[in-house]
Amino acid sequence: MAPTTIQAMLLEGAHVPLKAAMLPIPAPGPHQILLKVLACGVCRTDLHIYDGELDHPKLPLVLGHEIVGRVEAVGSEVTGFTHGERVGVPWLGYTDGTCPYCLMGRENLCDHPLFTGYQIDGGYADHTVADERYCFRLPEGYSDAEAAPLLCAGLIGYRSLKMAEEAFGGEPGRTKRLGIYGFGAAAHIVAQVARHLGCEIYAFTSPGDTQAQDFARGLGAVWAGGSDEAPPERLDAAIIFAPVGPLVPAALRALRKGGIVVCGGIHMSDIPQFPYDILWEERVIRSVANLTRDDAREFLALAPQVPVKTTVVPMRLSEANEALSALRRGALQGAAVLIP
Repeated sequence: MAPTTIQAMLLEGAHVPLKAAMLPIPAPGPHQILLKVLACGVCRTDLHIYDGELDHPKLPLVLGHEIVGRVEAVGSEVTGFTHGERVGVPWLGYTDGTCPYCLMGRENLCDHPLFTGYQIDGGYADHTVADERYCFRLPEGYSDAEAAPLLCAGLIGYRSLKMAEEAFGGEPGRTKRLGIYGFGAAAHIVAQVARHLGCEIYAFTSPGDTQAQDFARGLGAVWAGGSDEAPPERLDAAIIFAPVGPLVPAALRALRKGGIVVCGGIHMSDIPQFPYDILWEERVIRSVANLTRDDAREFLALAPQVPVKTTVVPMRLSEANEALSALRRGALQGAAVLIP
């Protein structure tokens, strides 16, 4: 007999610990697929939702948008996936396809989007449904846990790197120097991609976090130090993953002329006032918002070519609160992944 309920970890309000709950098993709509969740990564965005820093989440809510699942049922209009296939579900869960941003190919800025684990129930559960049009086949060679961080940490890191690329210029033979502020799940993936593309990596961690600095050096960083330190060379570009506003002027000070600071998070504390002269000489600050499906296709094809190796900390679904706490404390090397 087919199951009628699913096990999930449910968010009922900001700062309220997730609670174990039995929910009715969702029936897939016309374009949806029902997935048995095999693994779900724990992302800092989940923590921002939990802390009430992102407005108007669906409540009660099942968090989680780095979902690896296997198809168990398909809706009447599904054409891209069949029963038994392994599928990845990212943050972007729906776009209207008709707003000006969608029509200009910038669906990540859609006026009426829906996001997995925010307005759509996500993967902190043993089953979920997702719109097949926003799901992706995953590269072989990654276990379920290893594949999960590719779906947000990897994708947002990849989009951030694309935003930074114009600062590298086309001068033949010149070293491309990339700074990464906050060396967690996204950083440990993008560092590998950037090195593959010929960049030198300069890693900035919380002051005194020698463990994270050693982790960065182990992934090929030519220099690693505290965010209160200046790198030994001027940077072409810097990506900030830590949600800490004061890092923006710190990164600007580390840039060469014409360099770019990319803020890769969905939320950041206030950026303090800073003097114009550290922005002058055509330095740029820009943010990254969400992702496009093209980003996902490009990155998931590139990851096994690098090859990207993800560092994961598998945890039981019932340990979701502990995983969020570890992420908050900076106690993880790589990414926590929940296994139902």
